Amino acid sequence: MAAARARRARPVRVLVDMDGVLADFEAGLLRGFRRRFPGEPHVALEERRGFLAREQYRALRPDLADKVASVYEAPGFFLDLEPIPGALEALQEMNNMQDTEVFICTSPLMKYEHCVGEKYRWVENHLGPQFVERIILTRDKTMVLGDLLIDDKDTTASHRLCPMSYPRPRGDPKMGAHLVHLLPQPAPSPTPNEETAALLE
Repeated sequence: MAAARARRARPVRVLVDMDGVLADFEAGLLRGFRRRFPGEPHVALEERRGFLAREQYRALRPDLADKVASVYEAPGFFLDLEPIPGALEALQEMNNMQDTEVFICTSPLMKYEHCVGEKYRWVENHLGPQFVERIILTRDKTMVLGDLLIDDKDTTASHRLCPMSYPRPRGDPKMGAHLVHLLPQPAPSPTPNEETAALLE
């Protein structure tokens, strides 16, 4: 009985995406593309649509897809990304909340030669060694155990996100990881603020 109570009292586990949530991927990509290909057409930040920049550049002109990919696959790209204003402070504040534990859950590129090490160094530079130990690298975030996923990707199916090892009672609407979707796509309804507050009660 005591063990069951202890399992129910476990902390809420929050998974926070890195690119587009903590690190300003879009601004870094645009800056890098314009620097590397100054004569080519580009997609302004306010015109970005969808999750994959490569596909939007392909629609602009087919050969631009590989060019924009070469920017984020280049050494130094992920390491040099600027933090999104307020994001690191919000993560630290959330991590300091009672009964809450925060992990950084990020997907590496398929061409991972540079991005994996740079993601670790970025976290150490901006958040310190405490969060280096809380990095989860995965190509499929639905396999990670958690209660809440904060992500900018609009194609992650929240109903497929994996529940914790000690799930809440059957029928509890809080069971399993819940997706809070950030910009550039609009957030799902009901609003994330209401859902997040309900989850962390």
